[in-house]
Amino acid sequence: MIWIIRLFLLLMFVMYFGIGLWAIASPLFSGLDLDYPPITEYIGLSISSMIGYSELAGIYGGLNLGVGILCFIGIFSINYMRRALQLLMFLTGSIAMGRILFSIIPSTPPLVNTFFLFEIVTFVICLLVLVLFKPLKKSA
Repeated sequence: MIWIIRLFLLLMFVMYFGIGLWAIASPLFSGLDLDYPPITEYIGLSISSMIGYSELAGIYGGLNLGVGILCFIGIFSINYMRRALQLLMFLTGSIAMGRILFSIIPSTPPLVNTFFLFEIVTFVICLLVLVLFKPLKKSA
């Protein structure tokens, strides 16, 4: 079971760290005329001022890099494994809750999309592992 959790954290590391790098480097891609899609195009946002680039780098870049690094550290330490799973559960659960609350407002876009499904699946996996896997319950 521990190797499955480590594989899950490795996958989360690759995804979150990759998204973080993409978000930080994204403005460079358009400035250098590289044929690489900016992250803003993928997530449906546009930047209308200079502070927007800083927000993109900080919120999408830095936050995702940090989550990815914690997942990577969690692969090698039970204590950090628990913390990484707790963070992933809280983060994805909070984002999914925001989407659910937004969907209550009349005439909003559909709730179910690939991002929402990823968040729900990740939340449930983390919750189940934290509740059912005994070595994680005993760690400080």
